[in-house]
Amino acid sequence: MVEKLKHAPTKVKTAAELILGTGQRPNAAIKMRRDQFDGEWMIVTDEKQSKQFETFCPDHLRTYLSTLPRHGTFVLAKNLTEPLGYDAIEKAFRNWRATLGDKARPYVLHGLRKLAIVRLAEAGCSDAEIQAVTGQSAEMVAYYRSKASRRTLSRSAQKRREK
Repeated sequence: MVEKLKHAPTKVKTAAELILGTGQRPNAAIKMRRDQFDGEWMIVTDEKQSKQFETFCPDHLRTYLSTLPRHGTFVLAKNLTEPLGYDAIEKAFRNWRATLGDKARPYVLHGLRKLAIVRLAEAGCSDAEIQAVTGQSAEMVAYYRSKASRRTLSRSAQKRREK
């Protein structure tokens, strides 16, 4: 389903890019302001702990955001000064998902955060590196790491050994 996001409505695609690129909860990603992105760095909000922290902004997210027109203070703007709400994005996501058929029904917006963490693990990131991106506890990182593809991880491990 993730590969079909490139054809999703703009607000769904943008929300997905923000969640996948930041590793944050959907609501925090949806409420991101343009001024939270500064070149290679972004300020993300850990909603659970009510903290903000600076983390590196991946190239693909930076590139994607540069293609979007500015409609206000927020990346996903309702108007000049307010973000679109979680409910509006989640409803748009569900409507888009419904066009993909029954196999897409299990997929939810929060699953994109989980996928972001799994992708970091599969890329060979340490738990500390994943925590630096997501702000999650060591226990949660370990839990999501267990969902990473054994095939992907084993390939990465064996190739490192060959160097």
